Amino acid sequence: MQFPTEKRKVYPNKLGLPGWAYAGKYRIERYLYTLHRLTGLGILLYLVLHIHVTGFKIRGQEAWEWVMNAVGGTIFHLGEYALFAAVIFHAANGIRLILTQFGYLLGKPMRPVYPYPLAMMRQRPVMILLMALTVIIVIYGAMDFFAFE
Repeated sequence: MQFPTEKRKVYPNKLGLPGWAYAGKYRIERYLYTLHRLTGLGILLYLVLHIHVTGFKIRGQEAWEWVMNAVGGTIFHLGEYALFAAVIFHAANGIRLILTQFGYLLGKPMRPVYPYPLAMMRQRPVMILLMALTVIIVIYGAMDFFAFE
C-alpha cells in the first residue's frame, strides 16, 4: 500500500542576504531579531579575540605589554563601549524572547473569531519597556565609560 505524497510548493529565496534584514510584515520585531543575531555574532567575535589576546600573556611580559599597547587606542575604547551596548541589548532582548517563548506574553488560547486578537499587542509594551531600559542603561554606561562629569 502506498501513501499519497504531499507536494509542497517551494518558494525560492529571491531576497538573498538583504532578505535577512528585511522586516516585511513583521515590523519592529524583525529588526530586533536581526539586531539580536548581529549582537550575538559580535559578542562571539569579541570572545574569540579576547581569548587570543589573553593568550599573549603566556609568551612573556614583553609580548603582553606590546599587545596591551596595541589595543589601548581610542578605536578599541569605542569598541569596548560598543561591546557594552551590544551585551545590554542582547540581554534585554533575550529576556523578551524568553518571556515570549514560555508563553507569558502570548495570552490564553481563544476561539479564532474575527477580528482576531493579536499577541503583538501584549508583547509590544514589554518590548518598549525593555528597549527603553536598554537605552537608559547604555546612556548611563556612556556617562561612566567616558567619564562625563
